[in-house]
Amino acid sequence: MKQIETGVLSVAYDEQGPATGTPVVLLHGFPYDVRAFDAVLPPLVAAGCRVITPYLRGYGPTRFLAPSTPRSGQQAVLAHDLLALMDALAIDDAVLAGYDWGGRAACIVAALWPARARGLVSCGGYNVHNVPAALQPMAPEDEHRLWYQYYFHSERGRAGLARNRHAFCKLLWRLWSPNWTFDDTTYDRTAVSFENPDFVDVVIHSYRVRYGLVPGDPAVEATELRLVAQPPIAVPTISLDGGGDGVTRADGSVRHRHHFTGPFARRVIDRVGHNLPQEAPGAFAAAILELATGRFTGDPL
Repeated sequence: MKQIETGVLSVAYDEQGPATGTPVVLLHGFPYDVRAFDAVLPPLVAAGCRVITPYLRGYGPTRFLAPSTPRSGQQAVLAHDLLALMDALAIDDAVLAGYDWGGRAACIVAALWPARARGLVSCGGYNVHNVPAALQPMAPEDEHRLWYQYYFHSERGRAGLARNRHAFCKLLWRLWSPNWTFDDTTYDRTAVSFENPDFVDVVIHSYRVRYGLVPGDPAVEATELRLVAQPPIAVPTISLDGGGDGVTRADGSVRHRHHFTGPFARRVIDRVGHNLPQEAPGAFAAAILELATGRFTGDPL
C-alpha cells in the first residue's frame, strides 16, 4: 500500500502493473473498500495495465490533512478527489471504473472533464445525483430500499452508525447482495476500513447533503451547480447492472440511457448484487479491458 498527498487528503492506494501501462483507476463505494477489486486486478495486470485502487475519503488509511477541512461526502468532492489523485500521480487520462460512491466520482469526471477519461465502467449507469429533485417521492417499492439513508438523516442514525458500524454495514452487504454468500473473513477484511476516524462524519454528510438537508463544501460549489444540469457523458461507457441488486434497480441504466451520448453498452449480470466487482470480478475486468484495449465500439442504437 502506498500513500500520496493530493492537496486535501493523504490518499492510501494500491498500485499494480507496469508504470507505462494503460492507466486504470478502480473506485469502491459505501460500505466497501479496495478489497472489492482483489479478483479484478490479476487479469488487468496480466494485460499490462497500470492499476490504481484508492481508499476513498473516510475509509481505511486515507486521511484528511487539515482538521478544518469539511468532512464532506458529497458527489462533487469525490470527483475532485479523483482528479487530484490523478494529478498527483501524473495520470493525464485513465479508464475509470467504479460503483456506488466510486461510480459517481467516475461518472462526474467523465461528464465534466472527458479528456481525463479514456473510458468508463459504471455499475448502475448514470450515477450523478439530481439534488434539486431529491425531495420528489419515488414509488413505494423504491423508497423502501433507501431506508438506511432516511435513518442517517437523524441523530439517532448517526449514533447508530457510530456505535454499530460493523454490524450495520454487514447487514447492508446481506440486503444488497442477497444471492452472494460471503464469510466473516471476507467481510472483516473490508470492515477494518470503517474504523477510519472520519468514516461516520463523511457517510452521514453524504446521505444528508444529497437531499439538501445540510450545506455542501464551498470549495466544490461551482461543480455542484454544473451537476444540476445532469450533464451528458460522451466517453465510451459500459454500464453493468446487477440482476440481483437489493438497493439499485437493475433497469436504472435503461431509464438514464439518454445521458450517454457516446459509444455505450449495457450488460445485466444475473443474480449479482450491489457489490458487483467482488461478486462478478470476471465480468467487471472484461469490461475494463474492452475499453483499455480500444476494442469497444458500443451496442447498435
